[in-house]
Amino acid sequence: MKFQGSIEINQSREKVVQLFADNQKLKDWQDGLQSKKLISGLEGQNGAISMMYYENGKHKMELRETILKNNLPHTFEAFYHHKHMDNTMKCWFTEVENGKTLYKTEVEYTRINWIMPKLMAILFPSMYRKQAQKWMDNFKALAEKQ
Repeated sequence: MKFQGSIEINQSREKVVQLFADNQKLKDWQDGLQSKKLISGLEGQNGAISMMYYENGKHKMELRETILKNNLPHTFEAFYHHKHMDNTMKCWFTEVENGKTLYKTEVEYTRINWIMPKLMAILFPSMYRKQAQKWMDNFKALAEKQ
């Protein structure tokens, strides 16, 4: 399953990318994120591996993030592993007119091996897109407050 999203942010690409790369600000736009801990490599660099811990109500989730390509301020690509699914996320940051930034993302789920997420992906694929769009909307709101 693959989907894309985009949003225009009323901030310069420099400010948008600076915020995107700031791990201390992740909790401000990624609902449920409790912490992110570097486990190997250099933070933000290609090959860096971090654990991300989320909590939504009674549900807890651990993701392992591996940065595949950090070419900021232009692009960012990472691989996310969960015990039940894997996905890649690619992000593009493009300067547009009047000091605005176009933030585009592409998410591809390459493995879903648990029945509930697999059923959700088949029956309600928009749920995955809606979560990604929600985080983009949250990120836009945060960036435009800066």
